[in-house]
Amino acid sequence: MTEHNDPKLNSLSRRSILGGIGAVGIASAGAGLGTSAFFSDEEEFMNNSLQAGTLDLKLDYKATYLGGQGRLASVEAMGYPNVEEITDDGEPTGRYLLAQAPSPADMQEWEDLVQGEAFDFCSPAADEFLVNGDGIPMFTLDDVKPGDSGEVTVSIHICDNPGYLRMMGDITGNAENGQTEPEINAEGEDTDGIGELADAIEVCVWYDEDCDNVFEPTGTGQQQELEVALVSDVSGSMSGSALTSLQSAATSFVDNLASPDEAAAISFSTSATTDQELTTVYQDVKDAINGYTAGGGTSIASGIDEGADELLNGTNATVGASKVMLLLSDGNSSASAATTAANAAKNAGIRLFTIALGSANTALLESLASSPDDAFVAPDPADLDTVYAEIAQIVLGGEQKIAEGTMAEVFAQLSEGVILDGDRQEEGLQPYPGATTQCIGFEWTLPFDVGNEVQTDSVGFDFGFEVEQSRHNETPFAANNTAPNGTTSGN
Repeated sequence: MTEHNDPKLNSLSRRSILGGIGAVGIASAGAGLGTSAFFSDEEEFMNNSLQAGTLDLKLDYKATYLGGQGRLASVEAMGYPNVEEITDDGEPTGRYLLAQAPSPADMQEWEDLVQGEAFDFCSPAADEFLVNGDGIPMFTLDDVKPGDSGEVTVSIHICDNPGYLRMMGDITGNAENGQTEPEINAEGEDTDGIGELADAIEVCVWYDEDCDNVFEPTGTGQQQELEVALVSDVSGSMSGSALTSLQSAATSFVDNLASPDEAAAISFSTSATTDQELTTVYQDVKDAINGYTAGGGTSIASGIDEGADELLNGTNATVGASKVMLLLSDGNSSASAATTAANAAKNAGIRLFTIALGSANTALLESLASSPDDAFVAPDPADLDTVYAEIAQIVLGGEQKIAEGTMAEVFAQLSEGVILDGDRQEEGLQPYPGATTQCIGFEWTLPFDVGNEVQTDSVGFDFGFEVEQSRHNETPFAANNTAPNGTTSGN
């Protein structure tokens, strides 16, 4: 450091420093003039609380037994005092209604509730009709013969939050129960007390998309033909590319059909018209669709009512056929009227697909569909070909099996737990949305050709369902490999 001995230089340097300090001091004092407190403000987040969400599982079901005609008394004796034989046009079918929830006595009251606008299966009003946490014996049959079968469709309601759904089951008993002479001749002397019934009974479990108690491997099903009504919005807003794209997509859908499947063409604007009744002459259906012109307002309810009437009461409508409606609209309409019409159609057994085109009321159309999986959106007319093709794949591809094989084989899978897919149109395992419904079919059959080795044998089984939250859950049910106490089950 260089020393400066010049007094003037030293004096100047010192003043400059002191002047700087003084300036800082004055600025500081000026900032405090008039108050000795700091400026301040305060915002509070008050009355905070956290409440856990809810996740609940409820179900309704219908269990039937195909035991042959004239067996009402014997089925009653097996523990079903209120059993009813199901008839078809007044004729006995040999199929018996064993049990259901809601009960037959409550069905009218239940249907009145369900047909109400935007009915919530998870509401307290539904609780008295549904199963929630109780084990239900569905099949307790002790005189099963070759050719007999039983079926139950369980309608599962996932309440509140989204979640993964798992089906579980176990064989609880598989006993020989002694041997008759024909049984000894067929299989020899019993050495372990284990029966053969679990290996003889065939079981199929499937996603029952239309909740009709019948497995339909294709759109026509092995048991049922397909009847489809293409219900199309032809209001004024559909003019131009929207209408031509609709015509292309809808006629391509018809090209996928094959006899005995039938199709009908219904158009609606301010009112609705059946342009072609149900027929297997598919060119007539396509000609009707290609003849559409756009104009008028939008009455979705009229379109649904017209389509449902054709499917249920049309000249060529068939009782017992699989009924499907494809509803397309690009607009808005009375929500109340449309909901009432859609509920009536769905309650009559019609599976309702909806397609929201462009600026349509997507939320309304989704609420009208039979399930969230049956509601489609086409942002642009060019997307309609893809949407109709996807629906064709669903309808004609049929219902998807969850498990199939002997009872022993199926319950070996269920004992490990089978996680159900909440959206089978998407890649990978998907959870179910909150406040949604899924029907699962379960059917057992003792084949006609089974031998005497199953005489006197018995088998017991349990199956049930459980739900686990999907949020923040990358490995559902990983920490819970046994059915919890809250599982709703049948046995």
